Formats: sequence, structure tokens, C-alpha cells
Amino acid sequence: QVHLVESGGGLVQPGGSLRLSCVASGNIGIQNAMGWYRQAPGKEREVVATMNTGGSPNYVDSVKGRFTISRDNAKNTVYLQMNSLKPEDTAVYYCYVGLVVSLKYQQFWGQGTLVTVSS
Repeated sequence: QVHLVESGGGLVQPGGSLRLSCVASGNIGIQNAMGWYRQAPGKEREVVATMNTGGSPNYVDSVKGRFTISRDNAKNTVYLQMNSLKPEDTAVYYCYVGLVVSLKYQQFWGQGTLVTVSS
């Protein structure tokens, strides 16, 4: 089955940068979407960024201009470059892949990596 492993989280000062990575294994097909959720303490999970196989990125408004999603299709890897980090970016970040298998949409996600933005 599909398995995703995130890495790159940690503690960073406000205004700093981190790059998250996520490697997917298993059959994720040719056409799919990969991206990142985040969940801050006590808050609802939200989609931060997503990108389909063709390379079209989408971002939640709060991270536009600061975060960049990219992917390496050959390596089944998705990245999230996070710049100008703010304390409100503190959350557990989860990568995901969404794809259609046997005409059924399925979504898989990793275990998460914690990003803490604090002085």
C-alpha cells in the first residue's frame, strides 16, 4: 500500500526557513496530487499546499508568497519550502497523496513532522 514519510521539521526562529520533504512509496499512479496539511494545536486541519502531476500549485492564502511546493515525480517526492516563518505556522505538517484507484478516489497521508516557530 501507499506509504509516506515526512522529514525536515524542527524549531526555527520567526522569519526563518525550513524545507519539508516527503517520500512516497507504493503505487501512487501516474496522475495524482501531492501536498501538505497542517494542524495547529486546538485548530482544524487545513490544506496548506497542493500540486498535481502537471505541476500546478495551489496554496492557502495565509502562506502565499512565503511557501513553495515542488515535487520530483521520478522520485515520488514532494517538498515544501517554508520561508518567512511566523509563530502561527507552528503545527504538525502532514504530507498526502490523492489518487484514483479502481475509479475510487483515495487519499493517503504520513505520520507528520512538527514545525515550531518561536523565539
